[in-house]
Amino acid sequence: MSDKIGLIYATVDGQTLKISNKLKEVLQEHNQNLELFSIDDFNKEITSFDKLILGSSIRYGIHNEKMIEFINKNKSKLDTIKTAFFSVNLVARKSEKNQPHTNPYVVKFFKNIDWEPTIVEVFAGKLDYKKYKFIDRIMIQFIMWMTKGPTNPNTEIEYTNWNQVDEFGKILIKL
Repeated sequence: MSDKIGLIYATVDGQTLKISNKLKEVLQEHNQNLELFSIDDFNKEITSFDKLILGSSIRYGIHNEKMIEFINKNKSKLDTIKTAFFSVNLVARKSEKNQPHTNPYVVKFFKNIDWEPTIVEVFAGKLDYKKYKFIDRIMIQFIMWMTKGPTNPNTEIEYTNWNQVDEFGKILIKL
């Protein structure tokens, strides 16, 4: 019998959900029992899972507040099972910032939170200016300008490395 696995995601524009669905697909291909939840809809008992995977997007340099709240509130329960955390952010599009120990947002996240998951991963997200509200678009263009990224308002680039997502899914099976 396979482990009971939960995956809780927090997304703004949908890329973290897309990655979560791909992870679910990979695990199910390997006969793993995975339930997928939005951070807004999770109402299960954490300890009813053998493994819990948490995935969060970044907005303006900060992981989703509800995810941070969830981790802080449930740290003692999370520490009793195997856990994984993945971050989805555009900084990870750069090869020198696409590892958990080199991604500034992931490093900052774990400096400010009292939790150590069993495994951590970081994925590059998707840039889609047409999807953003006006203020978000302007702010993200400014951030991209500062980091020498694309600023054309028609830009739509999916930076996510899907082979990396597949590999992470396979690692989660062995967790």
